Amino acid sequence: MDEPMEDQCGEYHPQEQPQQSTAEAERKKLPSLLRPVVMGAITKEEYQTQYWPKLENAIIQLLTQTPGDYIPISYEQMYSCVYKCVCQQHSEQMYNDLLTVITQHLDRLSLELQSSQPDSYVECFNFALTQYTQALGGIVPIFNYMNRFYVATKLNTDLKDELSKLFTTYVAEKHVTLLFNFLEEAQTKPFAVSPPIMANIVKGLYQLKPEYAALKPQLFARFIPNILPPAKEDMLDHYIEETLQMQRDLEKRGFTRGAGGQSRKRAGEDSIPKNSPLSFMPKNTTS
Repeated sequence: MDEPMEDQCGEYHPQEQPQQSTAEAERKKLPSLLRPVVMGAITKEEYQTQYWPKLENAIIQLLTQTPGDYIPISYEQMYSCVYKCVCQQHSEQMYNDLLTVITQHLDRLSLELQSSQPDSYVECFNFALTQYTQALGGIVPIFNYMNRFYVATKLNTDLKDELSKLFTTYVAEKHVTLLFNFLEEAQTKPFAVSPPIMANIVKGLYQLKPEYAALKPQLFARFIPNILPPAKEDMLDHYIEETLQMQRDLEKRGFTRGAGGQSRKRAGEDSIPKNSPLSFMPKNTTS
């Protein structure tokens, strides 16, 4: 009986093993997210039932978290889902699904703002703006791979810019007129709206759409430089009148000008009793 053909079938090729080992070693040196992934095809059904629900849940959590709080999301796991879906040609569907989820959230948010009380409207808008800005800080990195290889290359845009436009369209545009009215009214009532909240709203709106500054230049100029045109010599009389009008407004609120030896105190301050300064020197006693 002939022996098995070990020389042909079981022949050992020592020159191939080092090459395979080197390739495997190089692959393992890469960070886990950058290693080539060997995967089977992801069907449309698998995308809808396994991959997208995980991403959708993370998106909703980020959109609804309280500003300043941070929820435990595995960004590596979410990034891996996006990576696999992009590699399996689900980029377009995933991008549309992302826009749909965020649009639905912003529609609900706009309705909530419409039903808010007038005395809390500005604070509610500031909360919504801050919350959405923080959410983008988590959503955009998760979908970074889709942004690089689909949004930027095929749509010629940027994911963060597109998501910011959604807030402008579905929230800011619907509320900006009423919001500006409240902000202008607040300027005539000291501390009706805290300066940090007003500054955050004005700066946030300017980042979303710089054209808003043209609607209320005086308001935006308080917080953003170079909004108003440069001063001109032939406008000096106008500037003087603006200054005088501001002084008259301050006087109506109880402030005095303090010129010509007048007191800089507000009206009625002299009637407030003041505590005498403490003295730690021993008192003189007479015998």
